[in-house]
Amino acid sequence: MTHILLAEDSARIAAFVTKGLRANGYTVTHTADGIEALDLVQTQDFDLLILDIGLPGMDGFEVLNTLRGTGSELPILILTARDSVQDRVAGLDGGADDYMAKPFSFDELLARVRRRIRTPAESTSSSLSSGEIRLDLMTRRVIVGEVEHELTSREFSMLEMFLRHPGQVLSREQLLNGVWGFDYDPGSNVVDVYVRYLRKKLGDDAIQTMRGMGYRLA
Repeated sequence: MTHILLAEDSARIAAFVTKGLRANGYTVTHTADGIEALDLVQTQDFDLLILDIGLPGMDGFEVLNTLRGTGSELPILILTARDSVQDRVAGLDGGADDYMAKPFSFDELLARVRRRIRTPAESTSSSLSSGEIRLDLMTRRVIVGEVEHELTSREFSMLEMFLRHPGQVLSREQLLNGVWGFDYDPGSNVVDVYVRYLRKKLGDDAIQTMRGMGYRLA
């Protein structure tokens, strides 16, 4: 199981990111303190550190510089409200693997997370598949049998979630978090609408409705 350390002092953002990552199959440990983040990295095994800059105790730049100074090669993704060119340069020159500014879209964050912790097998694969459905990650198109369909950005993200969780029931809330991020209304029926869009391209029986629970890729 992939283990991510989230160092973020905003309770709201931390809860949002943690929930979304867990919905996508990741194990997440959260800390709101820079000193504790450094201690956790040095005493436990993580596959990725998502690091805020404005942390109490020790700011993110100090955490980054200390880790790289001790030879740590842990992938580090900076997620911060500090978006000046100087801050970006300082983060990347200091050894961060990626730098993402707030506010952000969760599906973009998820894509960056996957890119940083991709396994060797995943890095050589350019598609996901289940039965007759194959999703091309490079062209962002889906092939059903021998028929190819283009997907919108939201359709692509939703189908990718289903294909990365084969046989698993995904709730509407999980799909909203994973595909729409901050930009959703919990009372919206947008998930149901996009499931109908995907069924038109994949086949009516491709996505099963699990009454009271959510949806599952057949």
